[in-house]
Amino acid sequence: MGHRIRLGMVGGGRDAFIGGVHRIASRIDDRYELVAGAFSSTPEKSKASAADLGIAQDRAYGDFTEMAKREARLKNGIEAVAIVTPNHMHYRVAREFLKRGIHVICDKPLTSTLADAKKLAKVAASSDALFVLTHNYTGYPMIRQARDMVAKGEIGDIRLVQVEYAQDWLSENLEETGQKQAGWRTDPERSGAGGSTGDIGTHAFNLASFVSGLNLEQLCADLDSFVDGRRVDDNGHVLMRYEGGAKGMLWCSQVAPGNENALKLRIYGSKGGLEWAQEDPNYLWYTPLGEPKRLLTRNGAGATAAGQRVSRIPGGHPEGYLEGFANIYSEAAEAIRAKQAGEPVSGEVAFPGIEDGLRGVAFVAACVDSSKRGGNWVSFGNYVKT
Repeated sequence: MGHRIRLGMVGGGRDAFIGGVHRIASRIDDRYELVAGAFSSTPEKSKASAADLGIAQDRAYGDFTEMAKREARLKNGIEAVAIVTPNHMHYRVAREFLKRGIHVICDKPLTSTLADAKKLAKVAASSDALFVLTHNYTGYPMIRQARDMVAKGEIGDIRLVQVEYAQDWLSENLEETGQKQAGWRTDPERSGAGGSTGDIGTHAFNLASFVSGLNLEQLCADLDSFVDGRRVDDNGHVLMRYEGGAKGMLWCSQVAPGNENALKLRIYGSKGGLEWAQEDPNYLWYTPLGEPKRLLTRNGAGATAAGQRVSRIPGGHPEGYLEGFANIYSEAAEAIRAKQAGEPVSGEVAFPGIEDGLRGVAFVAACVDSSKRGGNWVSFGNYVKT
């Protein structure tokens, strides 16, 4: 494998949940080494976070632009950067590194606005660097198996796609208590126009697209802000029409008591159906039409190569959230090394990229517009155009 990929990070300083997740994920398969970062908005906070992480003080930056410029000049500068800031920063940060040929691994959603998403797509297209978006649920082994089964026609022509992501943590006005995560996720200036749609609805939409392979044609949405004073949606119901005639339903909510991270996917075709739940991720239910329901397990009987290649331990031992994230990082490492060697990337390697990110932000924009128009159907293609 050669040396570890030299990784930088923007955001993810002290008390930042997702920054810690990215750091753990990058190290699980020993493919990366964190060597630099602009971890906070001030030099003092950034250096303090760097000290916590064992990063040299001369590689701790108070400004991401300074970091991009200097690291691009260094002989042993970073080869990739992880962006784990609030959404409104993604475009500006990613642009600085992409234009200097530094590979970008960015947390979702792509950006906070559709205009920024389209601009970033153009920057990425003109860069020699890779752009990777961490929709981590696409890294679960049984999701890879489900995708493989769909692609091989094992459930026939897809007719119905049902996906939901329900949480309860914003059932009260948590943002008014000073809670950091709730504060920025419910602030449209930092999160974007979508609340639950942007935070978790984009995960559900991406997962449905990843497994089904279908392209969205139209949608109609009914979004609500149930908590008094909240400026973004905290619940969304979306009907979807896919190219080819399949129909879909998406529900995302952060005000559903009793739900923690209840991401669920069900896909039904002319020959059978598949069901998967994120909180029980090592199981995939498969029902051939007219036959008993079958339980497929990670690395168990009936496991396919697509799932096994992103699985690390024997069946029966739990693999989950962190390993799913790690799979995205390891797939990115494969692509980075192939690009550096001037070789094609293996067809087995799969990770969300800039186009997936653009579609995710377009999905949020289309949902917001449809809901404002009383739930009218809107053409998704109009939002994706660059």
